[in-house]
Amino acid sequence: MPPFLAYDDKGPRNTRIPLLLIHGHPFDRTLWDPQRDAFAASRRVVVPDLRGYGTSPVTPGRVPLARFAADLEDLLDALDVRTCVVAGLSMGGQIAMECWARLGADRVRGLVLADTFPAPETPQGVRDRNAMADRLLREGMRGYADEVLEKMVAPHAAPEVKAHVHRMMTATDPRGAAAALRGRAERPDYRPVLAEVTVPALVVVGADDAYTPVSDAEAMHALLPDAALRVIGAAAHLPNLERPREFNGALEEFLARVDAGV
Repeated sequence: MPPFLAYDDKGPRNTRIPLLLIHGHPFDRTLWDPQRDAFAASRRVVVPDLRGYGTSPVTPGRVPLARFAADLEDLLDALDVRTCVVAGLSMGGQIAMECWARLGADRVRGLVLADTFPAPETPQGVRDRNAMADRLLREGMRGYADEVLEKMVAPHAAPEVKAHVHRMMTATDPRGAAAALRGRAERPDYRPVLAEVTVPALVVVGADDAYTPVSDAEAMHALLPDAALRVIGAAAHLPNLERPREFNGALEEFLARVDAGV
């Protein structure tokens, strides 16, 4: 049976550990184009569209983070990827935490958490996410995309980066975005999960991220038993697109360590 998710599967099958890249909301797998292109030269890189995003099928209603993680496990099984480094940004970072809880060290050899946080939703946050889901279903994505663009990326970001981010957001199916928002509102507390991570981790954050500020990244870094923290200057919520050279440098250093088994 073919995989449920749309995906890119690039790079050589060699001794280097494959890399799984998980995008955030409301984006698609092209969020990771600078990383896919850079790292597929030397290792296998798998980049899916999450359920409800990009060209993957939409499930209306509510999609919890555990469902996203189960989809990714099914994709790895279908592609015969037995072990990998799991990297996620924003909501994708929370899905990466869920993947660790689900798969453990037998399959996850390293964890990259970018511009994300592990705490559960607050009561107000639950209301806000459900209200936003209602709004997206009612109005579509464009108004929301216009409002948040210069919070997703810094105002001084390159015009082509802004255009890419806006295009991803407006192309997202509102039903998929709403279902993810409702599921994410009910997410568990991943802080105890992070405290038990037994593999190397990398925490990355944009210095100007207003959604998940540096203080959140520092707190998450402190929870992880074996983690490095990298703050990317002159970037907001999407440093992998805003400052790809700096982001890729941090990721390359981390992957070299995981490959070496240090």
